[in-house]
Parts: sequence; structure tokens; C-alpha cells
Amino acid sequence: MFGMSYPTISFRISPREREEIEAKILVSGLSKKDYFVRSCIYNWVCVVGKKELVYQLVEELKVMQTNIREVTEQFEKTEIALTPEGLEDMRNDCLDMLKAILWVLDGAKYLWQDSDAGAEESPNSGNC
Repeated sequence: MFGMSYPTISFRISPREREEIEAKILVSGLSKKDYFVRSCIYNWVCVVGKKELVYQLVEELKVMQTNIREVTEQFEKTEIALTPEGLEDMRNDCLDMLKAILWVLDGAKYLWQDSDAGAEESPNSGNC
């Protein structure tokens, strides 16, 4: 099958939508292609925790911790070096990552919920 090429699908999104999608892709541990295919075809993405994904999330949380610590120090000194736009960007980055992590945790909550208390036996959160 020489010369066979697969079509490209593209669409436009806002910068904020892109940031939110990128955060979900990051915490999913999937490639962009796999994330989009699973989202579009199956209307869900199953996230399976693995050591590499956990380490990646820990690194993201470390970055967030450093950024938040720096802003806290600036607020305490009332010497804010961040522009309003920079502060908004940092806020959005942290919010996107936290929402994506909560999305993953929501999909995995069946692992720690007490099944005797009526919790679901299997994932059913839209991401698995």
C-alpha cells in the first residue's frame, strides 16, 4: 500500500480550551492522538495509573508548589513582580492541572470507596 495517507482532522479552539485539554492529556498519560481518538470515538478516556504517570504528576505539582510559594512571598512583602496577566496565566495553569488531576482521581475513586456502603464496583466517571 504505497502512497496511502490518513486524513487529518483539525478544529479551532480557544487558548483556554487548549490549555484545559493539554492538562487533561498530560494527566491521562496518553499521547495526544490516543487521547483525541478515544475521546471522539468512545466519548471517554480510561486513565490507568502507572509509575511514570504518577512521577509526571508529582513534577507538575512541584512546579505548582514553587509558583504558589513565590506568589505567596510576593504578597507577604507587598512587592508583587507578576503582572496581572502573569498572575492570571499562573492561576489558569494551576486550575487546569488541579481540575485534570481531580478528573483522574474521580475516575479512580472506586479503588478506595467502601463497596459495602453502596459505592460503585467499577469506574463510571466519564474518564474510564
